[in-house]
Amino acid sequence: MPELNFTVLGAAPDAYTAAPTLNLALRIHQRGRPVPIQSVALQCQIRIETTRRHYAPAEQARLSDLFGEPSRWSQTLRSLLWTHATVVVPGFSGDCTEVNLPIPCSFDFNLAATKYFHGLEQGVVPLVLLYSGSVFYRDDDGALAMDLISWSEEARYALPVQVWKDLMDLYYPNQSWLCVNRQVFDALYEYKRRHGHPGFDEALLGLLADLKRAAS
Repeated sequence: MPELNFTVLGAAPDAYTAAPTLNLALRIHQRGRPVPIQSVALQCQIRIETTRRHYAPAEQARLSDLFGEPSRWSQTLRSLLWTHATVVVPGFSGDCTEVNLPIPCSFDFNLAATKYFHGLEQGVVPLVLLYSGSVFYRDDDGALAMDLISWSEEARYALPVQVWKDLMDLYYPNQSWLCVNRQVFDALYEYKRRHGHPGFDEALLGLLADLKRAAS
């Protein structure tokens, strides 16, 4: 029965997908005597260990939308679920192999993980990867067998904040993604049309200026 462990070697944006995707380079290693692996259906839950890094004052201010005022962070700062990912690992016969684990990423600010990544200026994001799935292999008699990967299999990785920023700059250069319901969009579109703004950026700036004048 194969015993696998996992190490994250690095991370890089994937420039050739339809949506933002981050590739994590994984090394999969067989402990003990290696057996011929036919394939691995690998599943991974990725969590952000928010308490395992320091936050600059500017980062604390931006993250107050998630965790409240910094004075309360001893109670509110908790691990965040980022996403789930899957990959089928091709067969290998040695004691290790390497594969890219594609991580789907979102720039939707309704998601806690997006708010967290956007709130950071520099440094790293402490991640913990929890693995599960199925391993298909040949036993000592050459017969095809299957075993499950235990949820106790995990790995940690310090993802550079700049890698996430580079990914979003690649897919959304000088842009941010904002999702609103249709009623809000229709009202904004009507405001844009009525005031003759050429684009939605100008309409939003005009609306903010109107609110500032009304408040003064």
